Amino acid sequence: MLPERQHSSVPALTEPLDVGGVTLPNRLYRAPLLEHAGNGPDAVEALIDDLEPAAEAGAGLVCQGATIVREEGGCAAPGMTRVHDPDFVADLERLTDAIHDHGGRIAIQLEHGGLRSMETWHHGFRERNPDLEQLAVSRPPRPLRLLDRLGFLHYDARVLTTDECHELAADFGRSAAAAVDAGYDLIHLAGANMGIIHQFASPFYNRRDDEFGDPARFFETVIAEIRDRAGDVPVMTKVPAETGAPPGIAPTLSADDCVRLCDRLADAGYDALVPVNGSVFWDMSVIRGAFPGRSWRDERFREGYVDAFGSRPRAALVAAANWAESLVYSREPAWNADLCRRVRERVDVPVLCEGGIRRRETIDRLLGDACDAVGMARPFYAEPGLPARLLREDAAADGVAVACEDCNNCVVPQATGEPGVCRTPAVLRRVGERRRDGEYEPAGGADGGEIDRGTIDSESVDGGSVGDGTDADA
Repeated sequence: MLPERQHSSVPALTEPLDVGGVTLPNRLYRAPLLEHAGNGPDAVEALIDDLEPAAEAGAGLVCQGATIVREEGGCAAPGMTRVHDPDFVADLERLTDAIHDHGGRIAIQLEHGGLRSMETWHHGFRERNPDLEQLAVSRPPRPLRLLDRLGFLHYDARVLTTDECHELAADFGRSAAAAVDAGYDLIHLAGANMGIIHQFASPFYNRRDDEFGDPARFFETVIAEIRDRAGDVPVMTKVPAETGAPPGIAPTLSADDCVRLCDRLADAGYDALVPVNGSVFWDMSVIRGAFPGRSWRDERFREGYVDAFGSRPRAALVAAANWAESLVYSREPAWNADLCRRVRERVDVPVLCEGGIRRRETIDRLLGDACDAVGMARPFYAEPGLPARLLREDAAADGVAVACEDCNNCVVPQATGEPGVCRTPAVLRRVGERRRDGEYEPAGGADGGEIDRGTIDSESVDGGSVGDGTDADA
């Protein structure tokens, strides 16, 4: 039995938090989202447009969404940014400067999709890139091979050798070093939601008989590479529990396994941990909530769905599976809180909580109990200036909550490359009213972030929303 570690203080949301020697000005952060910025000439400006409003409105930490550490392959969704090129990363100093100008801190989330990559599931991308193969920790598990035989997925996986595992970890280290040079304050690893780091940790995916058969070993190798190449930059990671795996799927990571893994990662030098419950699959366990039927029916996205899934009938089958998942993964507020609380009792590094947190009173209840900081993701699509509302002194007493309705119409269109913005008219009208009332003006009086009305026209949108389905547990 691991000894319990005591945390006596009950911090306020507005209190600073030290993470590995970097001080966050408060305990509210924008969790990672898919920005769809890519690597084109406008990529940095797109990232600034997406991320700066959260810092301007007062978020203590802004997390750039999952960014890929290699030049080819590994993208889990269209439009993901790659950070293999030091020259491109150097230009991201304009982004980090913009965040720092508002007193905020910024983390970059490093990722490789492995078996979750587009070359597995995106029909059109696979046809346009026939030579790409997936990187795999072990041979794909039997349920995935069955989906391959049925034509829903495609596997031409190359199982990494021991040397290739070390080289992949080195790519994480090189990307981290370039990010630190560009002014990023923290490195955030995409350790959950079926990315390749999760696959190393999961007994469902990992059946290796070398050193990387240990579920913590790749995590440990990555942080060693980051320390060697980037110095003492704070490193945080998501850590998975596969508690939402479908019946009959085994073996999986239990909550107990996750707690033990977190304890090892804290001992290995990770400066903050984000425990999350999910599945072994990339499904609605990541986001939970309502079935996004409006987005599936929206004619504007139909051709994109055909390109992604191969045909209209196959897109319809994916939609049906999405509907079934929505019945299984019901949305409950702060669904990771119990797991976070268990981890926080074991480790002496900050524990961050995400997942269905939507009210200031919930935040206040979690801080000092289940976690040391609280993150949200999809609500920022509707309210870029959300922190200005949540950080107000009277926010809890006034019952302040996000405008997001968890309709999940934000998720599915991202498979077609659609940008991450809210398109739900009722939500946008509510946000507009709050903006007119000055609710998005932070304490200093600056504007708390605007929604680009050139992109969103709430009068012409038929009640859907477009958002993130990549790493948005929050």
